[in-house]
Amino acid sequence: MEKIRTIIIDDESLARDLVKSYLSEMDQVEILGEYSDGFQGLKAINDLQPDLIFLDVQMPKLNGFELLELLDKPCNIIFTTAYNEYAIKAFEHNAVDYLLKPFSQERFADSIAKAIFRLKNQTEDSNVIENLKEYEDKNVEDLNRIVVKSRNKIDIIPVNNIRYFEAQDDYVMIYTHDGHHLKQKTMKYFETHLNPKEFCRIHRSYLIRIEEISKLEPYEKDGWILVLKTGEKLKVSKNGYKLLKQQLGF
Repeated sequence: MEKIRTIIIDDESLARDLVKSYLSEMDQVEILGEYSDGFQGLKAINDLQPDLIFLDVQMPKLNGFELLELLDKPCNIIFTTAYNEYAIKAFEHNAVDYLLKPFSQERFADSIAKAIFRLKNQTEDSNVIENLKEYEDKNVEDLNRIVVKSRNKIDIIPVNNIRYFEAQDDYVMIYTHDGHHLKQKTMKYFETHLNPKEFCRIHRSYLIRIEEISKLEPYEKDGWILVLKTGEKLKVSKNGYKLLKQQLGF
């Protein structure tokens, strides 16, 4: 078997040094590079196509899960993190392994053995990325930003800059004060992960920021149209109207 080509993505230099130190005693692994933030790491993954990635979860600029969401194809990941609230057992069913800092050399060697077995036997799960994304979707706290990739550009959108969301088949169009962005997510995902005090699902196609509302206007028989501060008009379903009444107290 050829050497396992790997990269290390972690914002802590001591953590990267520890992984490099452990790997220095393993002839079967070749380190292609180390990176201190998610943006650098994402570029390296796309450019170098490593066999294995050591990935931290909590990082500035772009965290591990946001990076994961931007990958074009599945890959083998060993998570290295100081946080245990990401349900270690759940991740071990998807990623190659999950190392909780500080981890021993023996524990690290076990992870490498798992990676070698997967690569040798070609047992890589093609659903690794999707499964991890799904797990993150179910367990993430309220969103405070959204990462969107379009062509060669990555935008990080603060939630407080979003006016409303519109469903478009398997995608969602995100309308901000600066423009709009297309994201491959479901409306249910955003409805579940946004603060219900700030956003309301007024229709199966629309999720709006409450403070963007200007007024409600009657539409046909027993129907309503929501007018935003920009003058845009969006349909309101019967259930959406009930939710608005509850949240606005009218």
